[in-house]
Amino acid sequence: MRITRGLHRVWTYVRSAPGTYVWLGILFVTTVAVHHMSPEFEQEFLRQRSTNIHELSNNPVRVLFASAMWMDGGRWLPYAVLYTVFHAQAERWLGTARWLMVCVAAHVLATLISEGALLWAIKNDMAPESAVNTLDIGVSYALAGVVGVLAYRIAAPWRYPYLVIVLAVYGVPLATHRTFTDLGHFTSVLIGLACYPLVRGCGKAWNPKETVAALRG
Repeated sequence: MRITRGLHRVWTYVRSAPGTYVWLGILFVTTVAVHHMSPEFEQEFLRQRSTNIHELSNNPVRVLFASAMWMDGGRWLPYAVLYTVFHAQAERWLGTARWLMVCVAAHVLATLISEGALLWAIKNDMAPESAVNTLDIGVSYALAGVVGVLAYRIAAPWRYPYLVIVLAVYGVPLATHRTFTDLGHFTSVLIGLACYPLVRGCGKAWNPKETVAALRG
Protein backbone atom coordinates (compact mmCIF):
# COMPACT_ATOMS: atom_id res chain seq x y z
CA MET A 1 0.00 0.00 0.00
CA ARG A 2 2.81 2.43 0.84
CA ILE A 3 4.42 1.81 -2.54
CA THR A 4 1.09 2.36 -4.27
CA ARG A 5 0.50 5.61 -2.39
CA GLY A 6 4.03 6.73 -3.16
CA LEU A 7 3.63 6.05 -6.87
CA HIS A 8 0.28 7.84 -6.84
CA ARG A 9 1.88 10.92 -5.29
CA VAL A 10 4.69 10.89 -7.86
CA TRP A 11 2.18 10.57 -10.71
CA THR A 12 0.06 13.37 -9.25
CA TYR A 13 3.12 15.60 -9.06
CA VAL A 14 4.11 14.79 -12.65
CA ARG A 15 0.58 15.53 -13.87
CA SER A 16 0.68 18.90 -12.12
CA ALA A 17 3.57 19.99 -14.38
CA PRO A 18 2.84 18.35 -17.76
CA GLY A 19 5.00 20.65 -19.86
CA THR A 20 8.06 20.05 -17.69
CA TYR A 21 7.85 16.28 -17.85
CA VAL A 22 6.89 16.02 -21.52
CA TRP A 23 9.97 18.12 -22.29
CA LEU A 24 12.06 15.99 -19.96
CA GLY A 25 10.75 12.86 -21.68
CA ILE A 26 11.78 14.23 -25.09
CA LEU A 27 15.24 15.00 -23.70
CA PHE A 28 15.51 11.43 -22.42
CA VAL A 29 14.76 10.04 -25.89
CA THR A 30 17.17 12.41 -27.64
CA THR A 31 19.89 11.74 -25.06
CA VAL A 32 19.59 8.00 -25.65
CA ALA A 33 19.81 8.69 -29.40
CA VAL A 34 23.01 10.71 -28.91
CA HIS A 35 24.59 7.85 -26.99
CA HIS A 36 24.11 5.63 -30.05
CA MET A 37 25.91 8.04 -32.40
CA SER A 38 29.59 7.93 -33.28
CA PRO A 39 31.55 10.93 -31.94
CA GLU A 40 32.10 12.34 -35.43
CA PHE A 41 28.45 11.98 -36.47
CA GLU A 42 27.25 13.36 -33.13
CA GLN A 43 29.21 16.60 -33.47
CA GLU A 44 27.96 17.27 -37.00
CA PHE A 45 24.40 16.24 -36.12
CA LEU A 46 24.25 18.57 -33.10
CA ARG A 47 25.96 21.39 -34.97
CA GLN A 48 23.12 21.37 -37.50
CA ARG A 49 20.71 21.83 -34.60
CA SER A 50 22.84 24.41 -32.87
CA THR A 51 21.97 28.07 -32.45
CA ASN A 52 25.35 29.18 -33.75
CA ILE A 53 25.69 32.22 -35.99
CA HIS A 54 25.76 30.18 -39.19
CA GLU A 55 22.58 28.22 -38.45
CA LEU A 56 20.76 31.24 -37.03
CA SER A 57 21.49 33.10 -40.26
CA ASN A 58 20.00 30.32 -42.39
CA ASN A 59 17.41 28.49 -40.28
CA PRO A 60 16.61 30.63 -37.20
CA VAL A 61 13.20 29.21 -36.28
CA ARG A 62 14.20 25.59 -36.83
CA VAL A 63 17.39 25.73 -34.77
CA LEU A 64 15.85 27.79 -31.96
CA PHE A 65 13.31 25.01 -31.50
CA ALA A 66 15.62 22.07 -32.21
CA SER A 67 18.40 23.28 -29.92
CA ALA A 68 16.03 23.04 -26.94
CA MET A 69 15.39 19.34 -27.62
CA TRP A 70 18.99 18.13 -27.43
CA MET A 71 21.77 18.25 -24.85
CA ASP A 72 25.49 18.31 -25.50
CA GLY A 73 27.26 15.86 -23.22
CA GLY A 74 24.51 13.30 -22.75
CA ARG A 75 23.94 13.76 -18.98
CA TRP A 76 20.17 13.47 -18.53
CA LEU A 77 19.80 12.61 -14.84
CA PRO A 78 21.13 15.94 -13.46
CA TYR A 79 18.62 17.76 -15.65
CA ALA A 80 15.83 15.50 -14.40
CA VAL A 81 16.66 16.76 -10.89
CA LEU A 82 16.94 20.39 -11.99
CA TYR A 83 13.68 20.23 -13.95
CA THR A 84 11.89 18.84 -10.91
CA VAL A 85 13.35 21.43 -8.55
CA PHE A 86 12.89 24.49 -10.79
CA HIS A 87 10.80 23.92 -13.91
CA ALA A 88 8.10 21.83 -12.24
CA GLN A 89 7.76 24.31 -9.37
CA ALA A 90 7.50 27.24 -11.78
CA GLU A 91 4.94 25.49 -13.99
CA ARG A 92 2.77 24.51 -11.01
CA TRP A 93 2.90 28.10 -9.76
CA LEU A 94 2.53 30.04 -13.01
CA GLY A 95 0.51 27.55 -15.02
CA THR A 96 1.78 25.88 -18.18
CA ALA A 97 1.18 28.81 -20.54
CA ARG A 98 2.99 31.44 -18.45
CA TRP A 99 5.80 29.05 -17.57
CA LEU A 100 6.29 28.32 -21.27
CA MET A 101 6.39 32.05 -22.04
CA VAL A 102 9.25 32.49 -19.56
CA CYS A 103 11.11 29.52 -21.06
CA VAL A 104 10.71 30.75 -24.64
CA ALA A 105 11.64 34.33 -23.79
CA ALA A 106 14.79 33.27 -21.94
CA HIS A 107 15.85 30.70 -24.55
CA VAL A 108 15.26 32.90 -27.60
CA LEU A 109 16.34 36.31 -26.32
CA ALA A 110 19.43 35.07 -24.48
CA THR A 111 20.48 33.10 -27.55
CA LEU A 112 20.13 36.11 -29.84
CA ILE A 113 21.93 38.44 -27.40
CA SER A 114 24.82 36.07 -26.73
CA GLU A 115 25.28 35.14 -30.38
CA GLY A 116 25.04 38.82 -31.29
CA ALA A 117 27.85 39.55 -28.85
CA LEU A 118 29.89 36.74 -30.39
CA LEU A 119 29.30 38.14 -33.89
CA TRP A 120 30.47 41.55 -32.68
CA ALA A 121 33.61 39.92 -31.24
CA ILE A 122 34.32 38.19 -34.56
CA LYS A 123 33.91 41.41 -36.53
CA ASN A 124 36.27 43.19 -34.15
CA ASP A 125 38.93 40.44 -34.34
CA MET A 126 38.31 39.38 -30.76
CA ALA A 127 37.16 35.89 -31.77
CA PRO A 128 38.12 33.67 -34.73
CA GLU A 129 35.95 33.40 -37.85
CA SER A 130 35.44 29.72 -37.08
CA ALA A 131 33.34 30.75 -34.07
CA VAL A 132 30.34 31.16 -36.39
CA ASN A 133 30.02 27.36 -36.20
CA THR A 134 30.50 27.05 -32.46
CA LEU A 135 28.28 24.38 -30.92
CA ASP A 136 25.54 26.09 -28.89
CA ILE A 137 22.86 23.62 -27.94
CA GLY A 138 20.87 22.75 -24.84
CA VAL A 139 18.27 23.85 -22.35
CA SER A 140 20.29 25.86 -19.84
CA TYR A 141 19.09 29.32 -20.95
CA ALA A 142 15.44 28.40 -20.35
CA LEU A 143 16.41 26.88 -17.02
CA ALA A 144 18.28 30.03 -15.95
CA GLY A 145 15.25 32.14 -16.89
CA VAL A 146 13.00 30.00 -14.71
CA VAL A 147 15.51 30.17 -11.85
CA GLY A 148 15.28 33.95 -12.16
CA VAL A 149 11.48 34.23 -12.20
CA LEU A 150 11.20 31.89 -9.19
CA ALA A 151 12.63 34.69 -7.05
CA TYR A 152 9.09 36.11 -7.01
CA ARG A 153 7.78 32.81 -5.64
CA ILE A 154 9.65 33.44 -2.37
CA ALA A 155 8.37 36.01 0.10
CA ALA A 156 10.55 38.88 1.29
CA PRO A 157 12.97 39.02 3.04
CA TRP A 158 13.88 35.42 2.09
CA ARG A 159 13.77 36.39 -1.59
CA TYR A 160 16.89 38.54 -1.31
CA PRO A 161 19.38 35.86 -0.21
CA TYR A 162 18.03 33.68 -3.02
CA LEU A 163 18.65 36.52 -5.50
CA VAL A 164 22.18 37.08 -4.21
CA ILE A 165 22.99 33.39 -4.63
CA VAL A 166 21.48 33.22 -8.13
CA LEU A 167 23.26 36.35 -9.34
CA ALA A 168 26.54 35.05 -7.90
CA VAL A 169 26.15 31.60 -9.48
CA TYR A 170 25.57 33.11 -12.92
CA GLY A 171 27.49 36.37 -12.53
CA VAL A 172 30.85 35.08 -11.31
CA PRO A 173 31.49 32.91 -14.42
CA LEU A 174 30.61 35.88 -16.63
CA ALA A 175 33.02 38.14 -14.75
CA THR A 176 35.86 35.61 -14.76
CA HIS A 177 35.51 33.73 -18.07
CA ARG A 178 33.50 36.15 -20.23
CA THR A 179 32.32 33.55 -22.73
CA PHE A 180 29.21 34.02 -24.85
CA THR A 181 27.47 31.17 -23.00
CA ASP A 182 28.18 32.84 -19.65
CA LEU A 183 26.64 36.00 -21.07
CA GLY A 184 23.66 33.97 -22.25
CA HIS A 185 23.10 32.43 -18.82
CA PHE A 186 23.32 35.74 -16.97
CA THR A 187 21.05 37.39 -19.53
CA SER A 188 18.54 34.57 -19.08
CA VAL A 189 18.36 35.22 -15.34
CA LEU A 190 17.70 38.93 -16.01
CA ILE A 191 14.99 38.00 -18.52
CA GLY A 192 13.40 35.76 -15.89
CA LEU A 193 13.43 38.67 -13.43
CA ALA A 194 11.91 40.91 -16.12
CA CYS A 195 8.96 38.49 -16.37
CA TYR A 196 7.47 39.91 -13.17
CA PRO A 197 4.20 40.93 -14.92
CA LEU A 198 3.53 37.24 -15.56
CA VAL A 199 3.56 36.34 -11.86
CA ARG A 200 0.74 38.69 -10.87
CA GLY A 201 -2.33 36.85 -9.72
CA CYS A 202 -0.44 33.57 -9.24
CA GLY A 203 -1.07 33.33 -5.53
CA LYS A 204 0.71 34.17 -2.32
CA ALA A 205 4.50 33.96 -2.26
CA TRP A 206 6.00 31.04 -0.34
CA ASN A 207 7.21 31.94 3.15
CA PRO A 208 9.84 29.46 4.47
CA LYS A 209 9.15 30.63 8.04
CA GLU A 210 5.52 29.52 7.77
CA THR A 211 6.55 26.15 6.37
CA VAL A 212 8.98 25.52 9.24
CA ALA A 213 6.34 26.53 11.77
CA ALA A 214 3.82 24.15 10.21
CA LEU A 215 6.32 21.27 10.31
CA ARG A 216 6.96 21.90 14.00
CA GLY A 217 3.22 21.59 14.60
